[in-house]
Amino acid sequence: MVGLEDAMQLVDHNTFLEQLAALFESSKDTGSIWITHKRLLRDGEDITITDHDETREFPCILKVTNGSKTKFSTKVSSSELSKFHTAYGSLLKSSMGELRKRDKKREKANAEQAAKRKKRMTEPVTVEGPKRGNGRRKRQRQLKAALKQQESQKKFKEREEARKKAGTVLP
Repeated sequence: MVGLEDAMQLVDHNTFLEQLAALFESSKDTGSIWITHKRLLRDGEDITITDHDETREFPCILKVTNGSKTKFSTKVSSSELSKFHTAYGSLLKSSMGELRKRDKKREKANAEQAAKRKKRMTEPVTVEGPKRGNGRRKRQRQLKAALKQQESQKKFKEREEARKKAGTVLP
């Protein structure tokens, strides 16, 4: 099986920035991009904790993927880091302006509706009115609402118990 590291294409800085710009452009409307920026501790040879001395400089590796077929990376030495970050930062700034903003109004409305549903579920439904004659239909609706509320409370309790069991189970 080929791992992510094996399928990753290592390119030079300029090619990396060009491919990243093209990837931002292609995923402008839909899609996601994952960018990983790490310090590269080893470059082929094994390194132990005692090998970490303060004088040795480690390069950084930047990996980019869109989750499917596009995967590429570049290795930046510490001496080239400031120059690379200038170009990389300007590319990110120009590309981030095209991102969609969250619809906070819709999220707030959905949260308010969920709070109302939860409140309605906890408030008791009063069943009043005559069994026969005027107000019979109103009483039937109230009975039906009370049964529906009991059922939803039962389902909620079952879900909470399942969550507690899943949280306490140790692997």
